[in-house]
Amino acid sequence: MKAELGIFMKFYFIGVLLLFLSGFVALMFNKKLKVPFISVASVISAILCTIPAFNALFKGENLVQTLNFGGVFNGINFVIDPLSAFFIVVISIMSCCAIIYANGYLKHYIEIGKNFCPHLIFLTSLVTSMLLVVTCQNALMFLICWEIMSLSSFFLVIFEHEKKEILKAGIKYLVFMHVSVIFIILAFAALSIEAGSFDFAAFTQVLQNNEQFANIIFLLAFIGFGTKAGFVPFHNWLPDAHPAAPSHVSAIMSGIMIKTGIYGILRILALIAIPSKIIAFGVLIISVISALYGVLYAITQHDLKRLLAYHSIENIGIIGIGIGVGMIGLTYGSGLVALCGFAGAILHVLNHSIFKQLLFLSAGSVYTKTHTRDVEILGGLIKSMPATAILFLIGSVAICGLPPFNGFISEFLVYAGMLKGLAINNFFVILALIFAIAGLALVGTMAILCFTKVFSIVFLGMPRSDKASNVTEDTGLSMIIPMSFLAILTLLIGLCPQFVFNMLKAPVEVLSSHAIEFSNAPTDILQQISIFALLFFGIVVGLCVLKCILCKGKIQFHETWGCGYDRPNNRMQYSASSYASPFLSMLKPLFKKIFDVEKPKKLFPKSAHFSLHIDDIEEAYIINPLIKFDEWFLSKFEKMQSGNLQSYMKYGLIFLVLIIIGCLIF
Repeated sequence: MKAELGIFMKFYFIGVLLLFLSGFVALMFNKKLKVPFISVASVISAILCTIPAFNALFKGENLVQTLNFGGVFNGINFVIDPLSAFFIVVISIMSCCAIIYANGYLKHYIEIGKNFCPHLIFLTSLVTSMLLVVTCQNALMFLICWEIMSLSSFFLVIFEHEKKEILKAGIKYLVFMHVSVIFIILAFAALSIEAGSFDFAAFTQVLQNNEQFANIIFLLAFIGFGTKAGFVPFHNWLPDAHPAAPSHVSAIMSGIMIKTGIYGILRILALIAIPSKIIAFGVLIISVISALYGVLYAITQHDLKRLLAYHSIENIGIIGIGIGVGMIGLTYGSGLVALCGFAGAILHVLNHSIFKQLLFLSAGSVYTKTHTRDVEILGGLIKSMPATAILFLIGSVAICGLPPFNGFISEFLVYAGMLKGLAINNFFVILALIFAIAGLALVGTMAILCFTKVFSIVFLGMPRSDKASNVTEDTGLSMIIPMSFLAILTLLIGLCPQFVFNMLKAPVEVLSSHAIEFSNAPTDILQQISIFALLFFGIVVGLCVLKCILCKGKIQFHETWGCGYDRPNNRMQYSASSYASPFLSMLKPLFKKIFDVEKPKKLFPKSAHFSLHIDDIEEAYIINPLIKFDEWFLSKFEKMQSGNLQSYMKYGLIFLVLIIIGCLIF
C-alpha cells in the first residue's frame, strides 16, 4: 500500500517538474512551436498531478512525501490530503485550459515580433508555484513558493510593460502582495516560535489549546491571505491588475491564483479545527460586504475586463459567506450547517474558476478582434462572433447563479446552510444569517442586472463604432476549444451535482477534523435538482430540435419595428451607463462620480460630449491620499540625493553612530 502511495507522489512531482522545465525547454524551439510545446507539457502535467489528487479525494487518503533539503529546512513534508487535492485538480485543469488558449491569444504578439520567451517561463513558474503552495506543509518553504507565485504573476501582469498604465497596475499589485506577505510571515513566525517547529503538523496543538492565540493568528492570516483573495477592504489591487494582464493570465489569476488565498484561510482553519464565535461572525460579515461591494462596482464599469475583475471580488465574497456559515456550524455543533456551508464554499471555488475563466477568455477573444475593452463602443458582435457570444452568455448565466448551470448549485448549498442555521437557538446567529441571506439575494439580483447590461451592450444591437464593425471570428480552435470545454463543465456540474458533491465530503472532513458527523440530506436534494435540471434541459433541446424541423433549417429575418424611425442608428441604442443609471442613482453615496461634459453651445453644435467615470471610494478616499502624503513626505528628502559620494558616506557614519548610541542606552 505504501509503495502504491509513493508512486502517486512520484506522479505528482514528475508533473510539477515537467511543467516547470517546459518553460525553459521551450526556448530552444521555433517561436511558433514554443506555446504549443508548453501546452502539451501542461496537459501531461495536469494528468500526472490529478491522478494522486483524485485518489486522495475519493479514498480520503493522505499522500506524504518528505524531502530533505538540509540546513534550516531539514525534512519538508509535501502532503496531498483531500483539501490540497481539490485545489490541485482546480489548478491543473484550469491552468491547462488557459495555456492552450494562449496559443491563439499570443499569435498576434508572435507576428509583430514581441519577445514572449520570459512570459512563458513566468507562466509555467506561476502554475508550478501554485501547485507547491497547496501541498507544502513547512512554513519557510511555503513562503518561498508563495513569493515565487507573487513575483511570477507580477511579471505576467506587466507583459506589455511599455504601456504606462500597465506598469503602474503591476507595481501596485506587487506592493499589495508584499504587504499581504508581511501578515502571513507574522502569523507563521508566531506559530513557529510557539510550536518550536516550521511544520504545519506542529501548529495544530498550539492553535487548538489556546483560543486567544488562535484568534490572533487567524486574524493575521486572514489579512494576508485575504489580500491575495481580494476580500474588501484588501481588494484594491485586483481591479487594476486583472485588466492589465493578457486575457489568459487574467483567467489564471482570477480563476485560480486568488483561490490560493482561500486555500490559505482554509488551511489555517483546518489547523484550528473549531473556530471561535467572534471569528466566525467576522468572516461572515466581511464576506457579505465583499460580495455586495464587488457586484455593485461591477455594474458601474465600462471596461469589460475591469468589470469581470470586480465580479471576482463578488464571488470571493460568496465563497467567504460559505466559509463563514461552515464556521458557525462548527462553532455551534451543527453538522448539516457546517457541511452545506463548507461544501458550498469549496464547490464555488471550482465553479467560479470555470465560469470566470470562460468569461475572461471570451473577453480576450473580443479584445483580439476589436482591440478595445470599452463596452460603450462595442455592440452587434453576436452576428460576427456567434460562438464567442454564446459561450459568453453561458458564462454569464452561470455567474448569475441561475439553473441549470454550476453557479446555481454552489450558491444553493450556501443558501441551504444559512436556512438550516436559522434553527440554531441563538439570537445573534439568526440575525447574522438573515443579514447574509438578504445580502446574497441582493448580490444575485445585481449580478443579473450587470450581465444583462454587458451581454446586451457588447453582443446585441448595432455596432457602436468602427472597431465593432467588420469583425470576423477566425480566432482558431486553440481559443474556441478551451472555452467550449469550460462551457460544457458549467452545464455538467449543473445537471449532475450529486456526483460532484461526493468529491466535496473529504475536504469538508479535513476542515472539521472529523469533529462532527455529517448528514446525507444534501445528496438527496441535489439528486432531485438533477432530475428537474435534466428535464428542463431536455425540454429546451427538444424545442430547439422541433423548431429546426418545422423551419426546415430556414431562418426568416424581419426588421424590428422602429416606432416610426426609418433610419435607426447606433446612437438610438441604450448605452451601458444609461442601462444601469436608474439603479445606480439610488446609491449615490457609495460612489465617487467623475463627469467629463462638453455641453452643446449653439443650435447646431459641432461637438458635444458626456462621459461618466466611477472611482472606487477606497482608492479615492484612502489609497490616493496616502500616496499623495507619501510623495509629499519623500519630496522633503530630495536634497539628500545629491549624487555626492562623500555625502552618502557622511549619512552612513551618522547612522552607525546613532545605532551604537541606541545599543548603549537600551
